[in-house]
Amino acid sequence: MDNDFELEIVDLEDNPKRSRVRRRSNGHVGNAAEGKKPDGVKIERGENERWDGTRWDHFELRERSVEGWAAHVVGIAAAQSTPNPKAVKSSVLTSKPTLVQGFNDFVKEPPPSNKAAGRPSSIYQNLINLFNFSKELETERRIIANDPEHNAQYNYAKNYIKTSKYTFFNFVPYNLFEQFQRLANFYFLCLLVLQLIPVISSLTPVTTAVPLIGVLMVTAIKDAYDDYQRHRSDNQVNRRKSLVLRNGQLKEEIWSKVEVGDVIRMENNQFVAADILLLSTSEPNGLCYIETSELDGETNLKCKQCLPETESLGQDDARIGAFRGEIRCEPPNNQLNKFEGVLNWEGKQHSLDNDKILLRGCILRNTDWCYGVVIFAGKDTKLMMNSGKTKFKRTSIDRLLNFIILGIVFFLLSMCLFCTVACGIWESLTGQYFRVFLPWDSLIPPDPPGGPAVIALLVFFSYAIVLNTVVPISLYVSVEVIRLCQSFLINWDDAMYHPPTRNHAKARTTTLNEELGQIEYIFSDKTGTLTQNIMSFNKCSIAGRSYGDIIDPRTGEFLEISEYTRPVDLSRNPYHESNFKFYDQSLVDALDGGDPDCEAFFRLLSLCHTVMPEESRGKLEYQAQSPDEGALVSAARNFGFVFKSRTPNSITIFAKGVQEVYELLCILDFNNVRKRMSVILKRDGKIRLFCKGADSIIYERLKEGQDSLKYHTQEHLDRFAGDGLRTLCLAYKDLDEEYFLDWKGRHHEAAVSLERREEKLDEIYEEIEKNLILLGATAIEDKLQDGVPQTIANLAVAGIKIWVLTGDKQETAINIGYSCQLLTDDMLEVFIIDAHNASDVEDQLRKYREEIRNVTATKQPQTNLSVVTFSVYSDEGVGQDNLSDAGESNGGFALVINGHSLVWALNPKLELLFLEVASQCRSVICCRVTPLQKAMVVDLVKRYKKAVTLAVGDGANDVSMIKTAHIGVGISGQEGLQAVLASDYSVAQFRFLERLLLVHGRWSYYRMCKFLRYFFYKNFAFTLCHFWFAFFVAFSAQTLFDPMFISVYNLFYTSMPVLALGIFEQDVNAKNSIKFPRLYTPGLLNALFNKREFFRSALHGFLTSCVLFFIPFGAYYNGMDQEGRSMADQQTFGSVVATILVIVVTMQMCLDTSYWTLFNHITIWGSLIFYLLLQYFYNFVIGGEYVGALSKAMGEPLFYFTTLLTIVVLMLPVMAWRFYWVDVRPNLSDKVRFKQRHDAKMASKRSEHDMLRTPSARRSRRSVRSGYAFAHQEGFGRLITSGKIMRPRNMKQGPMSNGRATNLRPDNKISLVAPAPSTVEV
Repeated sequence: MDNDFELEIVDLEDNPKRSRVRRRSNGHVGNAAEGKKPDGVKIERGENERWDGTRWDHFELRERSVEGWAAHVVGIAAAQSTPNPKAVKSSVLTSKPTLVQGFNDFVKEPPPSNKAAGRPSSIYQNLINLFNFSKELETERRIIANDPEHNAQYNYAKNYIKTSKYTFFNFVPYNLFEQFQRLANFYFLCLLVLQLIPVISSLTPVTTAVPLIGVLMVTAIKDAYDDYQRHRSDNQVNRRKSLVLRNGQLKEEIWSKVEVGDVIRMENNQFVAADILLLSTSEPNGLCYIETSELDGETNLKCKQCLPETESLGQDDARIGAFRGEIRCEPPNNQLNKFEGVLNWEGKQHSLDNDKILLRGCILRNTDWCYGVVIFAGKDTKLMMNSGKTKFKRTSIDRLLNFIILGIVFFLLSMCLFCTVACGIWESLTGQYFRVFLPWDSLIPPDPPGGPAVIALLVFFSYAIVLNTVVPISLYVSVEVIRLCQSFLINWDDAMYHPPTRNHAKARTTTLNEELGQIEYIFSDKTGTLTQNIMSFNKCSIAGRSYGDIIDPRTGEFLEISEYTRPVDLSRNPYHESNFKFYDQSLVDALDGGDPDCEAFFRLLSLCHTVMPEESRGKLEYQAQSPDEGALVSAARNFGFVFKSRTPNSITIFAKGVQEVYELLCILDFNNVRKRMSVILKRDGKIRLFCKGADSIIYERLKEGQDSLKYHTQEHLDRFAGDGLRTLCLAYKDLDEEYFLDWKGRHHEAAVSLERREEKLDEIYEEIEKNLILLGATAIEDKLQDGVPQTIANLAVAGIKIWVLTGDKQETAINIGYSCQLLTDDMLEVFIIDAHNASDVEDQLRKYREEIRNVTATKQPQTNLSVVTFSVYSDEGVGQDNLSDAGESNGGFALVINGHSLVWALNPKLELLFLEVASQCRSVICCRVTPLQKAMVVDLVKRYKKAVTLAVGDGANDVSMIKTAHIGVGISGQEGLQAVLASDYSVAQFRFLERLLLVHGRWSYYRMCKFLRYFFYKNFAFTLCHFWFAFFVAFSAQTLFDPMFISVYNLFYTSMPVLALGIFEQDVNAKNSIKFPRLYTPGLLNALFNKREFFRSALHGFLTSCVLFFIPFGAYYNGMDQEGRSMADQQTFGSVVATILVIVVTMQMCLDTSYWTLFNHITIWGSLIFYLLLQYFYNFVIGGEYVGALSKAMGEPLFYFTTLLTIVVLMLPVMAWRFYWVDVRPNLSDKVRFKQRHDAKMASKRSEHDMLRTPSARRSRRSVRSGYAFAHQEGFGRLITSGKIMRPRNMKQGPMSNGRATNLRPDNKISLVAPAPSTVEV
């Protein structure tokens, strides 16, 4: 069995609306589809699945991976004991459930059926059966073209789509229902209901209704706008026009009226209305071209081709209207690149695959017209089935807030309980004797024991209303506003704009901004993410000889190619490309001399591919979905073997100016398991198979007797991989015509099979791709993007661990690690895990763990001496408070693990051991990994490390990883927009990740934490004043403040300054945030807002409320005005405390603000002015209850003395505390801020004196671009069975190699380091 086993991503996209049916060799598909348990077969499902009587919910990612691992184990065991490969597959299918059950607890049986147990079904089940709400699961689709009566019996979905949530009539109840599912909103609704009960509430319901209605209205307006946009989009799509064939005539219909089985005509530049089977086109050989940007984000054209049998229908409406072909195909699913079906027409059966299907959302290009039969419509189309809801991601601060709010509720209940007990005691001891002055309500029992108890019980609810503001209703709205504005700041940052692609950074979500400041692990793809994904043919090995290097004729050593090196002249070739560069003249000389091996090599490159040619402005251009495949065909073209054209049955090339036409007999598809593709061609009566693929795969299938050639080619492959190049092996085989015809018949049978089609085709392909003759190998270069080494080095200094998950071979991955600073020369060891079985992997992991422990136990912390202050600081760890952006201490470990070893390392028995070793390494490189393994690695770290993870990639193979991580970042590169569409943030280059995290991420986290600390402080200071007041009003729930003040305190008086703080605040500027990456460390430690910081803020608010209440209370207790009148009334006292409260929290905001903008000035000082104006307007214009109270108080000196005394008592300790910590024990942020102010003053002085300075003598480094690139192979998988269709490429991997990292790194390469850090300490 193939040792390079990889877990497949195929069939992983889950659709929660449909069950997935796994076909089994025992023929029980039908029973499983109907929700029944076949005899003798166990049905395995995940732990989070739910049985609803008819089907299972969608799979969990982890169980999928366990199934794949278990299938691999069973397959190995079966292969060792069963000589028949078919028996092996059967044993895998039948044995896997049992193994998975013993392997993991995730496998479960469905609950037994009530009917099977002889028990009566429940009333609920009877109601479901009565109304027949559940739709029978569709296992196969049967369609007859142009026969609506036959198709109507199956009740297939119409072509009408609906993505909107609300209607005009259900918006209000539905939206309110959704909003009140939030606990905070429901809590305040309950309070509002309590306030409507007069016997309980001492506050008007307005105090709760105003903020609650405000919050609900803001959210409802946002939801209504979003749904209105969805309605507009739905109407626009449903009202598009399409030509439908009805009764032999074309009729214009809107899309929503198109039905399954209809034949529709599409014209150039039109959208495809539904998923259709292509019947005929205007182009020769039944070809048509489509653009799939709405499906996968790719704008390059793809080619489709109809069956030759239906091509003859042309555009004859009468003949097409009489077409009655029966189509049997798979049920609707969300797999864009897979389709299986058959067409029965005129007594013959024809195989259907994805090559003949046009999907809804595609646009017809460069094709005048085409006809097709609708197979899937509306919600059953693949486009709609892939537009499911994205998993909602919540930040760690959100989860902490939920916990804190719950704690605040318990604190509120505790205060209410205390007041209840105190009220009952007071009423029993004192209150019952003053009923003449304070009469009890008529509902209160008159007897002493019962009356105080009832009063106390009612007071509990009264204080729940009075003290409700301790739970901030406006908190959630404020947080969302701040996040939205922070997202705009990311979108508007010109420093993350990429002029060549005209792409800005984009925040595609508004809920995760502060999480960007807490990233501890980054999981990065390589190709197109760290590299440019622009391929160039660099070197090759032909017949054991290497080409592409320039050798010094005097010394025999390799010369480095620079911009001054002269390329070979290929201008005599009329089809040469001016941008193609090659520097080895010996290859051109070999071709000129007629070297048969070189000619066969480039002839294979020009024939074995899926590239589509087209003439544009008189120039030959290639449409290649894979950049490296395009580079190979382009190389063959420039060396004189020009791929000119293709038809469904032929390929035409010009070989050194001579036209050669080959009959195309078959294309053997590429996929992630095969890791190769082949074409079978015929010319001059000879049939030949050409094959290209990963070297490990090709070498296993070579003919005996090529040991010398294999040895030399492998040497070249290792050297190419050491240079960071992407490698591929080429081979061929001559076929006997009689054998080929027999093989072709069996191939056709497998191609039209509806059962196990993929497995049968793999067996057929495996049979013919044997005994190959090796031609050579190619090497393609893909350079690093600008700034990648510096970015990775800076992020590492910030304390972020970077793991690269790539499909490259081991040697290339290690070499690239050195190029981009993941691996450095000062590392103590680079561990390599490359075992092929579980026991060996475990042994390697345990060995490396012991080495790490031994080194860690003996290692002594290193110290450095500041050259400015001569203070000693440690280099151990990250985040030390020294003003240095120097990297981590020398040494450390790195880990490189292969994909086949990763299969065992992710086994639940070994995953913790693997994670323990990996987490103690400075960098980790996982090579030869599949898309599913990428997601599994991310999930492993998420589950056990409890760290915030970020995944960054640019291709469809990165989508699973991006969705699994806490934050997904898409790179808008050369591989389409699949990763961008699935991401939370998108950038144009990897280097922008540095600014996204170290600047915007850190600022967002810093701002949100500061906002929350202040928010809870001001709310506790405000609410607890009522609690102190309770001691002086017999715990009667009498309020201290004006009800109007209570209503708008959080909404108007204190909301705008704290919003400005959350949007614009920054401790240091962007330049210093990048220059000193260790400023990022507080986010990693969750240091700026946690339970301790919350308690500190709450305690600060508690003490502030004490001072706010008791100083004015003492001042006004026996206070008199200048005319001798008493000022000790409740309204005056309440107005004074309220005014001082607004002033104090505003002054605290001034102390908390480090970065003053115009908005800060407007909101802070404007809030004080607005408070006075609104108080005047409410009391004097509207006629509030507290009319004249504040104006009377402000007319007396006592007010100003009390205000000044309170502010001094509250602010002075805060200022002294902060001065102590900044001056005596400053953290890194304080030092950088001091340096920033010092630099600004110096710059100002230089500007004033107009001084001319000499150039800085500061140490500088030359920016060196690495010449390394990546050797990850990509191509097409199941792309073209007819030779015409292109599909998104899959990953190919090179061979596995053992060895130490230090032996694999070339000596002549330059190790890149980060820019020299500043070592100034303040």
